[in-house]
Amino acid sequence: MSVWDDLVGQEKVGAALEAAARDADALVTAAAAGGPPPEASKMTHAWLFTGPPGAGRNQAARAFAAALQCVSPDRALGGTPGCGFCDGCHTALLGTHADVSSVAAVGAEILVKDMRDTVRKSFTSPANGRWQIILVEDAERLNEKSANAVLKAVEEPAPRTVWLLCAPSIEDVLPTIRSRCRHLNLRTPPVAAVADMLVRRDGVEPDVAAAAARATQGHVDRARRLATDPEARRRRASVLKLPLRLDEVGACLKAAQELVDAAAEDAKQLAEEMDGKETDELKAALGAAQGGRLPRGTAGVIKDLEDMQKRRRTRTQRDSLDVALGDLTGFYRDVLALQLGSRLAIANEDAEDSLQRVARAGSPESTLRRIEAIAACRDALDRNVAPLLAVEAMTMALRAG
Repeated sequence: MSVWDDLVGQEKVGAALEAAARDADALVTAAAAGGPPPEASKMTHAWLFTGPPGAGRNQAARAFAAALQCVSPDRALGGTPGCGFCDGCHTALLGTHADVSSVAAVGAEILVKDMRDTVRKSFTSPANGRWQIILVEDAERLNEKSANAVLKAVEEPAPRTVWLLCAPSIEDVLPTIRSRCRHLNLRTPPVAAVADMLVRRDGVEPDVAAAAARATQGHVDRARRLATDPEARRRRASVLKLPLRLDEVGACLKAAQELVDAAAEDAKQLAEEMDGKETDELKAALGAAQGGRLPRGTAGVIKDLEDMQKRRRTRTQRDSLDVALGDLTGFYRDVLALQLGSRLAIANEDAEDSLQRVARAGSPESTLRRIEAIAACRDALDRNVAPLLAVEAMTMALRAG
């Protein structure tokens, strides 16, 4: 299965990346043979992938990284790089390739200390791959110092280094950085394309795949989770019942607490899975025996890890809350469609009774105000407002209409 199969509903972007991967392969082959580089190459040293949430920005960037590292024999015979089966493709897709470095925001920002080693590595030649590739998954979260470090590396890259930056929109990246990147904008995948992917790639039943794709409106990652995780379906069903419960102030505060607690439980589960393993691995790397004391001078390293884990738990909690807020937005979008008599497809068909009840009880104007209240809650969370305060304000606004 080719790496390009990960680009769901992104035919134009896939074609551009395939052409660039071919030219990149020709560049490396010519350099190895001591010949001149090909003319009019579509390959460049920095790329910016933008698109709405769920469009598959990171998947597209990682697929391109795999194609650049492809070592399939078919590639040398005129085949398209990115076979998906060779060692270069396989390790790049899994995130274990020595020459593919990935950076993602652990907390609200990507700090300069998180980028320092990666920027330093970008100036080195590939260890055993064809390119040195740096993938920044949340380029919009670069703060001023880390963005300046990236800018310096993108301005004067090593000959075989490629930067792949991912962000929601081109405006989320510094003008000085985006002006040095080739821009590719991904669209929201069609619902039918996401459903087809779930059937082919994940073995999901067609009816379940279609319902998950429709409910998430083409968000690839959320559709996959909804189709394959019963717990995710249970949480979504609970969120969709929330608008019917906001009949008094006490109910609003209780609903807000439940949303925040569910997000905190998600973060706790992830921490239990990852934090202990990371801590044990770091202690072993520092030379601490099982259950023994750490060597002198290493307490600061452990403290840095604990700080990173704390930031990750906060980010996970807010990401989980954002999923719930997205489900609520979709609910009220369907309510608005019913109120306006729109022929737009209803995303939440499994909650049609609730949709009809809320639609009859309100007006299009009140529904729009509720959608705006959810957006305001998201903005507040982005500004690091305490989650419970932000969600309580939202539920009270939903009750008021």
